Amino acid sequence: MSAARLALAVAPVAVAPRGSWLAGAAGAVAGVLQMAGALKTAPPLAGLPFDLTLACLVLLLPLVALLLATRRWDVSPGLALPLAAAALLWLWLVVAGSWSASRLVLAQKLPELALAGPAMLAAGLLVGAEPVARAALCRVTLGIGLLLGALVGWGALGGWQALVQGQDPDQARVHYQLAGLAMATAAALAALAAAEARGLRRLAWLLVVLGLGAAALLPGGRTALAALVLGVVLVPALGLGRRAGLAWLLAMLAVLAAGAAWLLLHPALAEGLRTLERLTSEPAGLEARQGLWQAALDWGGLAAPWGLGTGGFTIAAGHGEWRGLYPHNHALEALAEGGLPGLVLWLGAFGGAALAMVALAPQAGPGRLARIAALVLPVAMTILVSTDLGNRMAWFALGLALSLGLRMRRDV
Repeated sequence: MSAARLALAVAPVAVAPRGSWLAGAAGAVAGVLQMAGALKTAPPLAGLPFDLTLACLVLLLPLVALLLATRRWDVSPGLALPLAAAALLWLWLVVAGSWSASRLVLAQKLPELALAGPAMLAAGLLVGAEPVARAALCRVTLGIGLLLGALVGWGALGGWQALVQGQDPDQARVHYQLAGLAMATAAALAALAAAEARGLRRLAWLLVVLGLGAAALLPGGRTALAALVLGVVLVPALGLGRRAGLAWLLAMLAVLAAGAAWLLLHPALAEGLRTLERLTSEPAGLEARQGLWQAALDWGGLAAPWGLGTGGFTIAAGHGEWRGLYPHNHALEALAEGGLPGLVLWLGAFGGAALAMVALAPQAGPGRLARIAALVLPVAMTILVSTDLGNRMAWFALGLALSLGLRMRRDV
């Protein structure tokens, strides 16, 4: 970073309103916490002597409490339904645990749902609504994505397996998924920065997007690649005016079509790109998910109307106390384990948040809307094909989506 850019970056700290350091710290810690899973499973950081997630959570909670107390907020009435549905969903899943056949999965999932879930949603709400915190969150998220992309590229130079040698296969798989998610988010933010920049800076940001896209082709994360493509295409279009947004959309679609055609004409160049190999020759992952989705639907019907109980799906489906074989879809998990009340409340929380984003978009402003979309879109795609209801990233993203309905008025 040049001296001029560094001065511009730190200048707001000196002249910003009282308490901006607090907001910046909250945003930065929230960014690390949201991507802590990807960081602590990366080979260079896997040996940390402490739990990065827990450390960040301990730091973030008092920062968020101070942020809440030192600002005045205007709250949109449109947040009432999704927030009430989320609160009732947590309560209902705690109650549903009383008839679950699970003990181990239940003991793991309930604290994440009932304790971490509300804290993460509140953090997403406040950090997403506070301008300084939101900017810090975006910078840290972009930095983490670049770091993980560099690690992936460095590992590819010596063979991808060299980077994860000695890792447990399950841990390596989780790392691939989370690193891909971080890179997808960073690519969307970098694409937005490119759309907003001019001259050589735009070219530099486009090269960053290209590098993150290339890195996402290596580890095998199909959902992450899809999220990256959608983020790069759609997010900048939200941040630009109607004509400029449409021009960006058409240009990115043309670039994608050209890139796909080039790879089809040069298939040898796709060798070693694990993500493309999985897309074209490994249907097993999709088939496994389809089996889990069908099982969740079946048990949702058999256990209606109250469900199997929180954490009870894996036992009912014949997998025992193995949390990793959850339904791989939030809505189906809510149906199977929480029954019809669980599904209705999940739809009220997450579906209500999607509707609230659409309704609040005009008053949020294009820049804010685009940045929130960049942070939320990859997680939103992930909860449809992976992760369970106890995952903190989903609740933080829900808070970010709802933060469009929260506006800071002034410092106290």
